[in-house]
Amino acid sequence: MTDAHESDAVSPQLELARKLNLLLDVVVAEGNTPYTYRQIEAGLKERGLTLSRARWAYMITGEGPLVTDPALLAGIADFFRIPPEYMLGSDDDLPARVDAQLSFVKSLRVARVVTFAARMLGDVSPETLRSITELLEDEIPDAETSDAETSPPETA
Repeated sequence: MTDAHESDAVSPQLELARKLNLLLDVVVAEGNTPYTYRQIEAGLKERGLTLSRARWAYMITGEGPLVTDPALLAGIADFFRIPPEYMLGSDDDLPARVDAQLSFVKSLRVARVVTFAARMLGDVSPETLRSITELLEDEIPDAETSDAETSPPETA
């Protein structure tokens, strides 16, 4: 019989995906456009590294084999301007810049959804809008605990 704690453990693949998606979210949270695969590929190529589209896809989804290549992981960290220990180590090595953005990313997600809901619902009472906001804040996971989630779609 497995221990309940063990069954709640996140696979190394999903942990890597969480970290990568957090980095991608931070870029957006800092007011930049999301990086594309081609930009990341080019940045790694400048560092003498290669990354296939398929490998990148399974790295950010947490599916497929675990990527443990220290040079590639350090190159990705360098591309995102963070210490390589973040990609190679544990959450204890979470860079301050990334850590500071966790709650901000969640707030951005909630704000986008609330703004969209307010536009779609038209004339709603402040109480209704407050209730929607509270529900979303409770239901949208922190960026820290989200699984391979990418930025929410842009609204017009």
